[in-house]
Amino acid sequence: MSTTSPFKVFSGTKSKYLAEKICKSLNCELGNMIITHFADGEFAVSFEESVRGSHVFLVQSTFPNSDNLMELLLMIDAAKRASAKSIIAVIPYFGWARQDRKDKPRVSIGAKLVADLLSVAGIDRLITMDLHADQIQGFFDIPVDHLYASTIFLPYVQSMNLENLVIASPDVGGSKRASSYAKYLDCPLVLCNKTRERANVVATMQIIGDVQDKNVVLVDDIVDTAGTISKAADLMMQNGAKSVRAIASHCIMSGNASERVRESKMTEIVFTNSIPYTKGCPKVKQLSVAKGFAEAIKCVLENQSISSHYIC
Repeated sequence: MSTTSPFKVFSGTKSKYLAEKICKSLNCELGNMIITHFADGEFAVSFEESVRGSHVFLVQSTFPNSDNLMELLLMIDAAKRASAKSIIAVIPYFGWARQDRKDKPRVSIGAKLVADLLSVAGIDRLITMDLHADQIQGFFDIPVDHLYASTIFLPYVQSMNLENLVIASPDVGGSKRASSYAKYLDCPLVLCNKTRERANVVATMQIIGDVQDKNVVLVDDIVDTAGTISKAADLMMQNGAKSVRAIASHCIMSGNASERVRESKMTEIVFTNSIPYTKGCPKVKQLSVAKGFAEAIKCVLENQSISSHYIC
């Protein structure tokens, strides 16, 4: 690490568990910060140590509710006003990313608005992982370091030594991601074609490809209600699959998602720990991405390439 450019890592409330692991990998202490809550629901951020002249890394996933995003914005503002040399937002899960375009008239583009909020607040760089849409990087006029969960998922899949392995995408929109996994693992690719009745409700689904006597691994970026991925897993088992597992980058798992996964025919579903999961479903497993983010922070500080750490 550079001695002339000190760095400090701070964390928002909901990502402290991950920030502590990142700091352990970096062999540094997590910065001291206080968030004061008021009776009306407002809160204020205060750094309890000097950040003047330091590279400040702020770790916070921006999953709902919006307090997580607001907390990050206040952290950025406080660091800027405290004369930080640079402010880097480390956002393992970039919330609102599914609102990346106008899919019908008179709708907002939430991802662009969040990008503008972060930029105006004063970040100099963004480090994130598995954006729902790669083009969100173009919403920023600052450097965006986009990490991929494949660096931990692919070794995990290989460690299972599954015979007759097939990689599958639960929808056509995720085919590019699933295709890169299938290419790296040198195995066939299967797609699911779905139609939605309304948001978060799948009406129909068909399998494109052969899953008979195959060990299927479904690949996705976000699991919210788990309706799509559970339906895909059950459909594949009905079509003769030997087993079905799932890997997904971000564990939203809202509402009855845990019950859907528990009742589905999936053997397991594996996430990163970009979002905390506390509902205790025995089929849910989380792999830590702390080391990957720590390596990215080191690369930023030492002006080294981050893409050299990618697998696919």
